[in-house]
Amino acid sequence: MKLVGYILITASFLCGAFLSSLDPVEVNWTYFLPGLIVGAVGLAMVKSEHKKAAKADHKLGDDLKIMDKSLHNIVANLKDLFEQKESLPTYEARFEIDIRFREDLDNFAEVRESMRHLFGLQNYADIMSAFAAGERYVNRVWSASTDGYVDEVKAYLEKAYAQFVEAQEIFDQIKNKG
Repeated sequence: MKLVGYILITASFLCGAFLSSLDPVEVNWTYFLPGLIVGAVGLAMVKSEHKKAAKADHKLGDDLKIMDKSLHNIVANLKDLFEQKESLPTYEARFEIDIRFREDLDNFAEVRESMRHLFGLQNYADIMSAFAAGERYVNRVWSASTDGYVDEVKAYLEKAYAQFVEAQEIFDQIKNKG
């Protein structure tokens, strides 16, 4: 069904492009509008299939496991870095971030939309607010490390850790409630 939708969108685009090229001044709306409607139908089919796939129980279950694992890994790695902040060489912090966090941050970001279906929009917003703030702070640690700002590396490690702990607590509370 999704393939049919993409075919309709493509056909609509090609039809519109062809009809638009026939006359440089005017478009023949008699033929153009049906082509546009075909494209809209194709788009609706693709979106419908995408929604069905996003709400599939097996996908939601898998995504929940990925989110849970990624968030717990991020918090554990941040705790470890935070505890080592006095002995962590400033210029090395960025490499530690790349090694320890990028995969989990990417994995969480890829499946985060499933939270809307699992937990509702408000709970999604609450979790993502803390998560996004933590991610910004991790990026600031990386930048401060690159620039050699020792105090900022330490300060933003602490802030990142606090935000991700908050995100994990909200996530765990909502997950265990449902």
